[in-house]
Amino acid sequence: MRRIILLPIVILIAACSTLLSSRIDNLYGPADPTRFDIPMAPPADNSYLQTIQPILNQRCVVCHACYDAPCQLKTTSWDGLARGANKTAVYDATRLLAAEPSRLYIDAQKPSEWRQRDFFPVLNEHMSTPEANRAVGLIHRMLALKQQHPWPSDDSKLSKLDVSENRANMCPADFEMDAYERSTPLGGMPFGLPALSPAEHRTMTNWLERGAPYEGQPALPAAVTVKVNLWEKFFNGDSLKEQLFARYAYEHLFLAHLYFGDELNDDKQRRYFKLVRSATPPGQPIKIIATPRPVDNPNVGRVYYRLTEELEAIVAKTHMPYRLDAQRMTRWRSLFFDVPYQVDKLPGYSEETAANPFATFAQLPVGARYRFMLDEAEFTIMGFIKGPVCRGQVALNVIRDQFWVTFLAPSETYDKEVDHLLQQSAALASLPTGNRSSGILVPWLEYGKLENDYLKARTTLMAKVIKQPADINLNLIWDGDGNNDNAALTVFRHFDNASVVKGFVGDTPKTAWVIGYPLLERIHYLLVANYDVYGNVGHQLNSRLYMDYLRAEGESTFLMLLPKAQRIATRDYWYRGDSLSVREQVYGGPASTLNVDSGIPYVTDNPKKELLELMRKRLAPVISTKLDWTKQTPTYLQTPLTTLATTKGKALQWLPETALLVVDTPDGNARTYSLIRNTAHASVSHLLGERKEVIPEEDTLTLAPGIIFNYPNAFYRVRSADLPAMITALQSLRSESDYAAFTKRWAVRRDNQDFWAFSDALHQRYFREQSLEAGILDYNRLEFR
Repeated sequence: MRRIILLPIVILIAACSTLLSSRIDNLYGPADPTRFDIPMAPPADNSYLQTIQPILNQRCVVCHACYDAPCQLKTTSWDGLARGANKTAVYDATRLLAAEPSRLYIDAQKPSEWRQRDFFPVLNEHMSTPEANRAVGLIHRMLALKQQHPWPSDDSKLSKLDVSENRANMCPADFEMDAYERSTPLGGMPFGLPALSPAEHRTMTNWLERGAPYEGQPALPAAVTVKVNLWEKFFNGDSLKEQLFARYAYEHLFLAHLYFGDELNDDKQRRYFKLVRSATPPGQPIKIIATPRPVDNPNVGRVYYRLTEELEAIVAKTHMPYRLDAQRMTRWRSLFFDVPYQVDKLPGYSEETAANPFATFAQLPVGARYRFMLDEAEFTIMGFIKGPVCRGQVALNVIRDQFWVTFLAPSETYDKEVDHLLQQSAALASLPTGNRSSGILVPWLEYGKLENDYLKARTTLMAKVIKQPADINLNLIWDGDGNNDNAALTVFRHFDNASVVKGFVGDTPKTAWVIGYPLLERIHYLLVANYDVYGNVGHQLNSRLYMDYLRAEGESTFLMLLPKAQRIATRDYWYRGDSLSVREQVYGGPASTLNVDSGIPYVTDNPKKELLELMRKRLAPVISTKLDWTKQTPTYLQTPLTTLATTKGKALQWLPETALLVVDTPDGNARTYSLIRNTAHASVSHLLGERKEVIPEEDTLTLAPGIIFNYPNAFYRVRSADLPAMITALQSLRSESDYAAFTKRWAVRRDNQDFWAFSDALHQRYFREQSLEAGILDYNRLEFR
């Protein structure tokens, strides 16, 4: 009966849509999908790059960027606007089949091509008149709707607008806009935030009325072009050794924002580039090979690696800067070209090859591969944080909220033996993400057995190197070669996103990872090179499930450094309530235990904390202290901020995961601090039911100067004189209503009329004080409590 009732409704909706579309055609002529294939040049006084993109960056890009842009509308460039929007969400944990990728600049080039891929226009593609550009262009309609219906003063009306991160996106096409305006009058743009200023709105309206003209990107300066040519020559040598290295470099750097680290890099003029695969050699126009993943078969006779300029606005959540300069080129030559080894045949691109980088790159020296990743270890770890898994609680609930990361010192003997094992026993090293569409239960069981077999074999190899307690010492930890601050990192998880920074930041954590080459490579290929955000539910879940094993490997190596008598108890504390089989997956399994005691002399009854402090001491010559707030804060703020930074326990459960605290100082300036709530868990081994594992009384707070995450959940602003009162109020939180009162006084909320002035000043400080890593923040997760 329900089908009989629904069918006429569907037919009626389709008929209404057809009538509305026909009415628009009658008024403004038929749509021309090719209208923006070649942009119209603007008049001299209305440059898109100088007048329009800055407004988009400040007001629109904060929500519309990356894969999680609502309705896939990217406002990071003119091409993103011209591409339009799509009703299908990229992040979909329920799809049974892999989706077709829809990456800007890659999977289609012209707006007319995107129309064939179910993207609908947000700029007017009918006749170009000021009236039509206003009446049909969705951008103008959305901006005008916000002008007509700004934030109401009545909170009860605001409660009708869902601004939660997981809200269902509303993506009206042009003929659906009338109904949207009637049903969602508060849904104008910027969504859930204050309207553009009158001057900004006039500027946008004038530009849209003129037909959204765009002058195109300026030509690269001659000096930059010389650098591009130099590096393209380096990446495209003809020898098999050079070609195999170039493939390895590409599969590790394809997400990077490459920049030239020399005199060309005036911060205001810095140009970023992406390393891409092209079917054409240097000197010819780039023809991007558009495969879903960098490991997929390019289906061309020879791949060329080219540098293409980044055309989109730099956003923090995908910004991964990586320096190219003479020193880097010399380093890579010494690692990969100036050493004697042979490359007899280039590997192929089968699924088995994609799933096992150890076999793919077996001919490259293992020490060179490890050094390649270690040299920029923060970037390497950042790949699985800012890369394809940049959004998704399923992908990230496998890690703790705060942990320190160190690395095993390169060992020619051990690294070669483990690498050889993974080459010869290809199945042991294969990853479950080789296929974009896969099942769940059967692969999970199969890979669980393979991981256990690998751990047994790894323990056997370790036993050849570590034979007595004296062999387990702090020298096993990479010291950064005395000059590299990538040796010590801190990872923070913020529920469904994460961040990584240099240094040991915050209090000593509950857990820590010690990563060696095989683990580092497998993490990269599992969650970065092999991960497909467009993959099916099996592909995505297998990535998360397998990461359980990799986390356990990192933790088990740390546990190995503890006294033998303390290892099991420490492990069990990390995995409270879990079964013995789950706990044995982390150090202590009968067949994968290294039965050698630690040779580190411990003197306290808390060896885990003592070990972390010994690591800090060992790495002191290289460890970054840039995020030590005590070294970046004036004396008069030290006392209250110490109180804030040491806050622990249940009061913190009412805070969001991330917040930015702006302290207005007596000199008229402002200081920005990151506040991170580290949510304590009894265990992180469960895919579902995470809330049951939370232990609020063990929550901690990390304070850091500047901005160290990409998705702020809240903004707090306080005068330095009022800081003690704010901290007292925070420590007194006992309920959601307490937090609501707290935000009324101390937060710059979504409905604050000074919101954009605050946001602009925040970004200006961010780009001034953290120029290399800064990007536009994402406001999709801003709370409204």
